[in-house]
Amino acid sequence: MRRTLLAALAMTLALPPAAAVATEPAAQGAAAQQEQLRGFWVDAFNPGIYDAQQVATLVDDARAANANALFVQVGRRFDCFCNEALYPRTDAAIAPAPYDPLAEVIEQAHAAGIEVHAWINATTLWNLATPPRSADHAFNTNGPSAEGAHRWLNRRVDGTELVGNNAYIDPGNPAAVDYVVAGVRSIIDNYDVDGVNFDYIRYPDFNAGEFQNDWGYTEVALARFQDATGRTDVPAVDDPEWSDWRRAQVTNLVRKLYLGAHASDPDVAVSVNATTYAFGPPTYGGWEGTRPYTNVLQDWRAWMEEGIVDLNVAMNYKRNWLDDQARMFDEWTDALADFQYDRHAVNGPALYLNDVEDSIAQVRRTFVPSPAGNTVAGWSGYSYANASQTATASSATATKVAERDALIAALTTDDPEGDIPVFAEPAAVPDMPWKSAPTTGHLAGEVTLSGDAADQVEVTVRRLGPGGEPRTALTDGSGWFGAVDLPPGRYQVRVDGPGIEGPRNQVVTVTAGSLTEVRLQPVAP
Repeated sequence: MRRTLLAALAMTLALPPAAAVATEPAAQGAAAQQEQLRGFWVDAFNPGIYDAQQVATLVDDARAANANALFVQVGRRFDCFCNEALYPRTDAAIAPAPYDPLAEVIEQAHAAGIEVHAWINATTLWNLATPPRSADHAFNTNGPSAEGAHRWLNRRVDGTELVGNNAYIDPGNPAAVDYVVAGVRSIIDNYDVDGVNFDYIRYPDFNAGEFQNDWGYTEVALARFQDATGRTDVPAVDDPEWSDWRRAQVTNLVRKLYLGAHASDPDVAVSVNATTYAFGPPTYGGWEGTRPYTNVLQDWRAWMEEGIVDLNVAMNYKRNWLDDQARMFDEWTDALADFQYDRHAVNGPALYLNDVEDSIAQVRRTFVPSPAGNTVAGWSGYSYANASQTATASSATATKVAERDALIAALTTDDPEGDIPVFAEPAAVPDMPWKSAPTTGHLAGEVTLSGDAADQVEVTVRRLGPGGEPRTALTDGSGWFGAVDLPPGRYQVRVDGPGIEGPRNQVVTVTAGSLTEVRLQPVAP
């Protein structure tokens, strides 16, 4: 992976910088170089990467905007805008092979000093009345025609699996989770991406209430939940134990993707497009009252705190011209800054819901420190295709281009209020010291009991010698577990459970910047 730094002189903007690092003393006459991620989401439902000329225009526009990162959608519905991945090549109307959209974006963007993050929808399986052309597409192999554990479709409490033509996988299905991880790793293994960016990494919408989630009622998930809890009933949608269990399934997917990405390329940044539905934590009495936590079971604050996400590119989609939504934007902007822990957060406003002047106002608000004194690491606009509400309302290409040009000018040369433009000069993507100079390591493993995957078995990771609290992890449906940011040293990894016999302990060594893997094979009682 290339973590490129754009050569830029320091500047004083009319907004507080996200971060700044001093240049080397030898660079006399050069001021401090600003570090601030500036990006665009490039969705694949609109033109932008369908052929090489579109990619050239995209890169030219990104450079003109002084952007340094592109979040390019390559996985919409278990397909890929690429040629070399486990996910089959998309059915979209892109240029014919051998044209490879992802490879083309990487080549042109990297030549311009711009990072490329492969944006992948993690749980959206399909959304057309006509099935995918590829016989190997997961909708064809594990969708409506499949049965039992091979049927990956999520199911609502009322039995619904398809909302219109929209199909989703169940994060509680171990085989579906493993397929997603393998698909993502195939992209990392075959393309020089700077990051992987996950959208829809949560339970679906289309719920009966705004603070409940009605999904996850598949045979596989219910059986696993009952095995874990000893219950025999079908839980209600707002059952706390059931909600916690489903939330843990999403967190396990994130953790497995994070450590899987590290195994493929330790330098690749893992990011999520976190939801920010409605108001922020202050309105609901704290994080656990918010809709991301309750409505789609996406505990992204815990992901940041655990360290299983490098970059939270939050979808802070609010209309600046509506007072209530402006307040929502403010609350979530502060929460993003405060919930970074030892990772980075990027504010992601909705260009398509605002005019250019309101989008510039949201950029400026993005970099105002929270009451606690914290500031996010960057900004990413959604979306490149529709740079304003005027562009969204129009089907005319000329209008969309004109609005994008107006946004770029407002960002870089022609501020609507006559101030110094917010992105008047280039900036560098902020360094991630936990990746560039790691001081901790990671651990991942598998547990089998008498040869079978050990589901929801507790594993204790204890550092040998003085210091350090033991950590516990729970295996998933494939017997997998993981732990991140362990201080270097020797650790005992132990499987705990009543009646478990045989080789239940193993001593391993964790080194900084590395992933240590372990396999435990005790015998079931």
